[in-house]
Amino acid sequence: MTRDPIDEDSIARISPQTDSADGRRRSRHIGIRQIGLIVAGSLITGSVVALVLVIGPLGGAQEHVIMGTALLGFALGWTLLAVFSMLWTDQPQPWAAVPAGLTALAGASLLIFAPDANAFNALGWVWPPLLFALAIWMAVQARRHLRSLTRRLMLYPLFGVLAVAAVGGGYETIQEQIDRSVSGMPGELIDVGGHRLYLNCTGAGSPTVLLVSGLGEASTYWGGWVAPAVAQNTRVCVYDRAGQGRSEAAAAPQDGLAVAADLHTLLDRARIAGPLVLVGHSTGGVYVRIFAARYPGQVAGMVLLDSQPNQAFTRLPDYPGFYSAFHRIVALLPSLARLGVFRLVHQFDFGTLPAQTRDAERATLSTGSLLRVQRDEIAELPITLNQAAAFTSIGNRPLIVVTAAKEAQAGWLPLQDQMAGYSSNSVHRVLPNTNHLELIEEKSSAAQASRAILDVVDAVRRNGLLTRS
Repeated sequence: MTRDPIDEDSIARISPQTDSADGRRRSRHIGIRQIGLIVAGSLITGSVVALVLVIGPLGGAQEHVIMGTALLGFALGWTLLAVFSMLWTDQPQPWAAVPAGLTALAGASLLIFAPDANAFNALGWVWPPLLFALAIWMAVQARRHLRSLTRRLMLYPLFGVLAVAAVGGGYETIQEQIDRSVSGMPGELIDVGGHRLYLNCTGAGSPTVLLVSGLGEASTYWGGWVAPAVAQNTRVCVYDRAGQGRSEAAAAPQDGLAVAADLHTLLDRARIAGPLVLVGHSTGGVYVRIFAARYPGQVAGMVLLDSQPNQAFTRLPDYPGFYSAFHRIVALLPSLARLGVFRLVHQFDFGTLPAQTRDAERATLSTGSLLRVQRDEIAELPITLNQAAAFTSIGNRPLIVVTAAKEAQAGWLPLQDQMAGYSSNSVHRVLPNTNHLELIEEKSSAAQASRAILDVVDAVRRNGLLTRS
């Protein structure tokens, strides 16, 4: 039995079909492998570019710059996915052009128009529902167009994060509106020229005590222990600097001189007669000293509660490095706050304060507006400390310096002791078992702060020397 010979034409007819099928299988295999790499590489590249820019060359920039730059970085990632998937794979992802275009438009708009705090608050009603809808739409498109494990391992988790961010942002916006609309809140808003500042006074008697909060802090924390204790003996007032707490934002970031000018106008228009006992906690002590240098006739006495020294950059060895890192980190916080991150983070903080003050402090410190001002105060701090150097003395008017020694950084205590030299009638009290925040927020430590304030009030009333205790 013999076989029929296979001629060359038959081979030619068969081979191309076999080669073509094998080629399609190889192409499909390579395409699947490449699309996974392109999805991961594109989105990781965009995220890394965004992160490097906002903590590198643009570290410490204002909120609109940080957010706008980050969005442009994310736009780059989506653009790379759309372009490379169409050029190099058999699974083009044209839908990625939509998030690329939207994030690029949003980022460029923020950089160009530089919205202020009020505009960012208004945008909080717009972007969360749009982002949520976009996340759902992208999930549907990825399901239709992408055959790769990266869809489940990377894209679906990413879309989930975007949806959660949208829900968090919407919740934050609604909760802030609720917090602002609560009726019956004490105090008043007073126009100081272009914006209004919040002021609240309690108690009765003379001299009036003015409590000035630390960096990035509103007046809220005074209401826990210190203000009520002082109000039992004399009149005490708290206020929020521009953009903090219930106060309206100023047109531009403020240095120490601008803060002092605002405070002077506030006191004048509120008809709060001086001279006052000025009390400053942390960087609030810097603002107090600048105010005293510009308006010395308004000062009856002073209390510096673990106040930041003017020489922080030159006499505290660890401070320059801390400032450089903190300046970059704090610039990222307003954007995170608008996602509701700090509303969650602060749920278990400030437990040493009374319940009402604790809840108010949690709400206040969770907002993007306050963290935006904190960033501005950090950026202006070197200038503000230089301005405070103009203050040298209050003569023989009573001064108490209270230092929280627990966890104090190297060089802190000698500079605190040096500040007692601002008056010839001064006392320096060191609290070895109290840290910086406990001095205001923890009951027994705050009692020591309140005692120092009332001792200065008593000395002013008697026109006498402070008790050395």
